[in-house]
Amino acid sequence: MSYPILIQVLFPTLWIAWLIYWWVSARNVKETRWQEPLGSQLLHRVPLLLGALLFAAPRLLPLALRRRLLPLGPLAPTVGVLLIAAGLGFSVWARRHLGRNWSSQVVVKADHALVRSGPYSRLRHPIYTGLLLAFLGTAVILGEVRGFLAFVLLLISFAIKSRAEEARMRETFPEYEGYRRETAALIPYVF
Repeated sequence: MSYPILIQVLFPTLWIAWLIYWWVSARNVKETRWQEPLGSQLLHRVPLLLGALLFAAPRLLPLALRRRLLPLGPLAPTVGVLLIAAGLGFSVWARRHLGRNWSSQVVVKADHALVRSGPYSRLRHPIYTGLLLAFLGTAVILGEVRGFLAFVLLLISFAIKSRAEEARMRETFPEYEGYRRETAALIPYVF
């Protein structure tokens, strides 16, 4: 498969399939009992939106952000698509283990459960890990400054959001502190 096909077909197909799955699975979640205040949400949503803008709107950006960092050719798109597929697949696996406890926001659900199965046995935020891997793959495919800057902004967003989630989980689950000591936040044995 040539690299233009990777970019033109596989790259958007993977993201579109993931978005459809995410949208459909978000319809079957538990009722929300507590939700993060808007001010706190903005702390992680602003870098998320800026990162999305860097990925999606290159024509609105200065030329310096569109400068190439990776050479053209088949290697970067191939590696990028593999990273995207692995990352999105990992996030779906994590989402399935989280089940009806999932939310796109920092919340506490009715009958909320602390999930420790599947990827949650090693990572506290495997959905973010998978998404970061997929965003890194997207940056590699783009090969431009904007893609890697977007990746850094998304990493910052997920780091802020994960801290907010962990604070709420410590309040909700007495056993959370032990779970936190036994698992990595995003990358096993590293972070």
